Amino acid sequence: MDRIIDTVIPMQQSDNNDCLNKRDRFRLTKTALRIYLRTFWMDYLSMSILGGLTLAIHSRQSAPNRIFAVYSRTGKIVYPEISYPFHRNLIPSWLAGLLAFIIPFIFIMLMQIRVKSFDDVNTATMGLFYSLLTSTTFQVFMKWLIGGLRPHFFSVCKLNINRTSFSAGQGFDGLMFDRSICTGDKMDIEGALKSMPSGHSTIIFAGLVYCSLYLNGKLKIFSNYRSQYWKFVLFFVPILIAVLIAASLMIDHYHHWYDILVGSTIGTMFAFGSYRFQYTDIWNYRLNHIPLPRLETDHLDNSTSTSKRGGWDQRHIRGVSFYATRTLSPSSTYF
Repeated sequence: MDRIIDTVIPMQQSDNNDCLNKRDRFRLTKTALRIYLRTFWMDYLSMSILGGLTLAIHSRQSAPNRIFAVYSRTGKIVYPEISYPFHRNLIPSWLAGLLAFIIPFIFIMLMQIRVKSFDDVNTATMGLFYSLLTSTTFQVFMKWLIGGLRPHFFSVCKLNINRTSFSAGQGFDGLMFDRSICTGDKMDIEGALKSMPSGHSTIIFAGLVYCSLYLNGKLKIFSNYRSQYWKFVLFFVPILIAVLIAASLMIDHYHHWYDILVGSTIGTMFAFGSYRFQYTDIWNYRLNHIPLPRLETDHLDNSTSTSKRGGWDQRHIRGVSFYATRTLSPSSTYF
C-alpha cells in the first residue's frame, strides 16, 4: 500500500507543476505581448495612417492638366514615343508588390534557422514594411503631382481630332491639347497620365534591395575575408529579379526608361534608409547584423542578447560602432 502511495504522490505533484508551468508561460507570453504592443503601437498606427493616405491620393485625379501636341503643321505625329499600342502589364501591380514582400520575408525566415531570434524577425520585417510603404507613398505623391504620359497614351486616349484641326488647340499656333479631346475609358486615361515614376520599379527595388542588404548582414558577404562565391551570387539574385521586373515595363510599353530609372532610385533609397533605420550599420561587417534597440544606445548590450543565441557573438561584437574594438577573424563561423 505504501508503495502505491509513493508512486501516486509524485505523479500528482508533476501534474501540478505542469499546470503551474503552463500558467507561468501564459503569463509571460501575455506580458511580452503587452510590452511589444506598448513599444510598437505608434509605428503600426503611423503605417496605417500613411497607408490610408496613400490609397486616398492614389484614387484622386492627377493634379496637373497635361498638355501635348498631336500633329505638327505638316501633319506629322509629334510624339511617336507616346503612340505605342496598349497592352496589360506582363507582371501586374499586385504581383510585383507580393514578390517585393514575399521574397525578402522568405529569406528572413530562412535565416532564423541559425539566428533563432524573434527580435531579428521583428526588426527585419518591420524594416521591410517601412521600405515598401514609404517608397510607395513617395511615388504615389509624385505621380499625382507630376505624372507624365505613358508610351501608350494615344492608344487609350482615342483622340477626337484630325489633321485639319491641328491649330484649334492651345499655345503657339494652337498645336497643344489636353485630355478634353480624349474619348477613351476615363480610368485608362487617368492611368496613362501617371507615368512618372514607375510604381513597379519603386516597390520591387524597395523590397529586393532591402533583401540583398539583409543577406549581406547575415552572411557577411562583403567582409574582411573572402567569402564563398555562392554568397556573392546570392547577394545579386534579388537585384537581378528587380531589374528584370522593372525592365519588363518597357517591353509592355507601360513606362519610359527614365520613369523606371527614377522609380528604381526611389526604391533603392528607401531600402537603404529603412535598413539603416533598423540595423546598426549597412556595410560595416562587424555591426550590420545587429538590430538597433528601441530605447537609448546605452542599453544596446542587453537589447541585442538574442544575437548571442544566434551565434553572432563569437568575437564579442555587439553594440554600435564605438563598442567594436575587435575584428572578426577568418575562422569566425557564420553561414
